[in-house]
Amino acid sequence: MSFPFFQYDFLQNAFLTGIMIGLLAPVLGVFIVVRRQSLIADALSHITLAGIAANLMLGRNVGFFSGLNPLYMGMVFSVGGAVGIEQLRKVYKHYEELAIPIIMSAGIGLSVIFISLANGFNTDLFNYLFGSVLAVKESDVWTIFFILLLVFAFVLFLYKELFVLSFDEEQAAVSGIRGKWIQFLFIVMVALVIASSMKIVGILLVSSLMTLPVAASIRLANGFKQTFVLSVIFGETAVILGLILSYYLDFAPGGTIVMISVIILLLSLLWKKLRSRRKIAINQ
Repeated sequence: MSFPFFQYDFLQNAFLTGIMIGLLAPVLGVFIVVRRQSLIADALSHITLAGIAANLMLGRNVGFFSGLNPLYMGMVFSVGGAVGIEQLRKVYKHYEELAIPIIMSAGIGLSVIFISLANGFNTDLFNYLFGSVLAVKESDVWTIFFILLLVFAFVLFLYKELFVLSFDEEQAAVSGIRGKWIQFLFIVMVALVIASSMKIVGILLVSSLMTLPVAASIRLANGFKQTFVLSVIFGETAVILGLILSYYLDFAPGGTIVMISVIILLLSLLWKKLRSRRKIAINQ
């Protein structure tokens, strides 16, 4: 019996999209976690939700928006939220962390307003919140593929700068690195990945895919590059297993992917604890 993901077009789209997201989210997630900015993903996911809700609301009232992919409106709001975070960080120089809850609160408020104007929840909005393999279209696959190329070009060309900025911003400034522009481009990349991931993982769960694989890899890795590799392995494992299990068990793919990520994290913590005990026993 052949694998079902290669039999149906919508499952192929979901599988290809999931593989790309499983690669993208942990790669950017490593830099996010190292910078201690994990909540940025949550803030941008909420502002992305506002964009999706706005698209659905306009789709009911404006003919043009009824045929527009909500993914694009979500990206516009997500990038706008990223720009907003950077601007607020400049305003609150000594309280930069305030930028994240401000944008998150704005995203929640706008989402509630737009959802109410769109006459409440519907199936489409529910799919964007928690993920659905049925919602992924071929156009989404190509959009995420373009974002994949964009993000990898950004990381490859600016890897050294991103590395220095992640660990020591003062040293980066002394070295002549244009930290503000790189930080701005980085958060825009994060915004695009979050918006593009929502159909598989769901808007409210996408931040988990950016942080949980990284959290697991940090416990096992011996260096920064190894953290990258393990994060991608864990991310891909969670996505692939999550999609397969959600198909056979009829679970929501987003929740399944996140719970597998949680299990991987727990296993990494257990493995680290067992290794520590073994070393202590050997030394004794």
